[in-house]
Amino acid sequence: MPKRLVHDHWLFFTATMLALAGLFMVGSASTHVALDSTQDPSAYLWKHLVNLALGFVGLIAAIVVEVRILMWLLRRKAHLEQSLKSAQGAIQEVIDTEFSAWNLTPAERDVATFLVKGLSTGEIAQMRGSAEGTVKAQLNAIYRKSGSGNRAELMSLLIDTLMGHGKDTAPEPLAKSG
Repeated sequence: MPKRLVHDHWLFFTATMLALAGLFMVGSASTHVALDSTQDPSAYLWKHLVNLALGFVGLIAAIVVEVRILMWLLRRKAHLEQSLKSAQGAIQEVIDTEFSAWNLTPAERDVATFLVKGLSTGEIAQMRGSAEGTVKAQLNAIYRKSGSGNRAELMSLLIDTLMGHGKDTAPEPLAKSG
């Protein structure tokens, strides 16, 4: 059974327990309302205590289930954060490998990294403390060494590499439906 469906069952169980607990609490309160001054209060005492006990058990069961779900969600969050961290490291490793394959200088690597992050030529120049003309010259060297003609082609090369499609392997064309 899929995990999502299992957790949906637990949530349904929790909601049911809370609803039953509410009904038992209402039943307990109704014994107070139904009790008039001419009747013996001990006749309603057991009904009142049973309703309270069942309501209490329902609330405790719902709390236990909710704690289990919360613990699962926290473990899932930690797992996803670790997976994201691993993926980020792998992406950086692939990009560094491409930069090495293109024989980029340290300055060109720096500029290419800013380019991948989406900074404009002016922003790259400002971040590096250099003139825009210098950055443009470095960008042209990066394009030439990578075999691309512009920013979009360079990003396409990197994305193809990340997707497992090198320069020599083109992605499979999409099948036309119809």
